[in-house]
Amino acid sequence: MDKQHIINALHRHKKQPYLDYRIKTKTEQFTDTLFYTLFDINTPVEENLEHLGVLFNDLVDLACWETAKPCRQVWERYVASLPSILENLNLDAEAIKNCDPASISIEEVYMAYPGFYAISIYRLAHQLYKEGFPLVPRLMTEYAHRQTGVDINPGAQIGNSFFIDHATGVVIGETAVIHDNVKVYQGVTLGALYVSKSLKNVKRHPTIEANVTIYANATILGGDTVIGENSVIGGNAWVTHSIPANSTVFHTPEIKIRTAHV
Repeated sequence: MDKQHIINALHRHKKQPYLDYRIKTKTEQFTDTLFYTLFDINTPVEENLEHLGVLFNDLVDLACWETAKPCRQVWERYVASLPSILENLNLDAEAIKNCDPASISIEEVYMAYPGFYAISIYRLAHQLYKEGFPLVPRLMTEYAHRQTGVDINPGAQIGNSFFIDHATGVVIGETAVIHDNVKVYQGVTLGALYVSKSLKNVKRHPTIEANVTIYANATILGGDTVIGENSVIGGNAWVTHSIPANSTVFHTPEIKIRTAHV
């Protein structure tokens, strides 16, 4: 097959008319600029908001394939929501500092905790998700996922003072609901019992009520599964049914130790 035939064949198989990978790089630039605008003391807020508006218009051109949808009107509402998002993120940072004995300062939390970064990008993406803005919220949280190992779908509903410790391997599904003051450790999955496209508009992921702690590598599945307030889910637990408030759930492994006879 000569070169021109190869080129023609590749063109025939490129079937997605809107698959423009510039949207990934533009979204990452938008996300970085947004994060620094909220937190970095040396970043000029007014100037950056103007720059973010330009970046957002670029994302509208790339992401809003249905021209009837007023994507450009989203920006003003989104900017108006940023102070309340920042207020919530400050609560998250305080929760991390107060709960983690290893934290030295609040500045360390903002700059060095992958869990805080993942929560930040989730909250910023969730607002766009609620607006129905296409694709960009998912790309924002996937950008954070790639950097931190935390995969939070932008559709999840997460309350105040959320704490993810160590972060790596955490998965939180689209219809998960997490109330206030919840602590989650590495490897936790809040997932679905069944995977089917027919369940797209069904609550598939669990509800975690207030003041719950979920330790490392626990898995909680199912849209009808509710973890009652003030409960503790131990490490490696597998939960597919609701748990009453004030409960402790733990996994008991069988450990056998064989000693060599001398």
